[in-house]
Amino acid sequence: MNILALTSQKGGSGKTTLAGHLAVAAEIAGAGPVAIIDTDPQGSLTDWWNERHAKTPSFLSASIATLAGDLERARNLGFKLVIIDTPPAITDMIEHVIGLSDLIAIPTRPSPHDLRAAGTTISMVEAVGKPLVFIINAANPRARITGEAAVVLSQHGTVAPVTIHQRTDFASSMIDGRTVMELPRAERSSDEVSRLWNYLHGRFERQTKPTVMSDGFARLTGLRNNGTIHWPDAR
Repeated sequence: MNILALTSQKGGSGKTTLAGHLAVAAEIAGAGPVAIIDTDPQGSLTDWWNERHAKTPSFLSASIATLAGDLERARNLGFKLVIIDTPPAITDMIEHVIGLSDLIAIPTRPSPHDLRAAGTTISMVEAVGKPLVFIINAANPRARITGEAAVVLSQHGTVAPVTIHQRTDFASSMIDGRTVMELPRAERSSDEVSRLWNYLHGRFERQTKPTVMSDGFARLTGLRNNGTIHWPDAR
């Protein structure tokens, strides 16, 4: 079972919308059964799920005090993926969620405020040694700052190669428990979410498979056993 946590200190980064969309995208891609957990006291993801008519994804009721046991219960029930939505604050509870997760996704809008706020989240994830990925969310495709944000974030971790752009169909779909994949005429948004899930799914697969590397490949890429990168001479 894989556990994906969406976390960000900045409110309005789109964690809840992405959590619901990625859960549905994973189900559509055959990566389920999927369960979602809402640890945000505001309960927006819970409200979305309660409005939803489709039977998937499942909702797992959990508290911070019982989260480890709840996740183990989900594993025993046969869930393949659990997606956890977190509140926009840095608390001990979020640190606990991060410690139990396999991959941390940090949604970030391409704005100076969001980029500055990401620093605290990065420090918390690095402190517990968990892999992270930045998701540039609610971006304007014509704005130069979108590309600049990707460059800045890439200095601190991996940036997902799929950008989620600002469109009204994301917000409108969440009102009645749906996603853009279930709306007519939302192909571009749906395609972005599907490609984002495919990338995250690939991350999970790479994390669970051991990497076997020949000595020749190590020389070619400049990798050494001590983990330091020494690029070979071009001669």
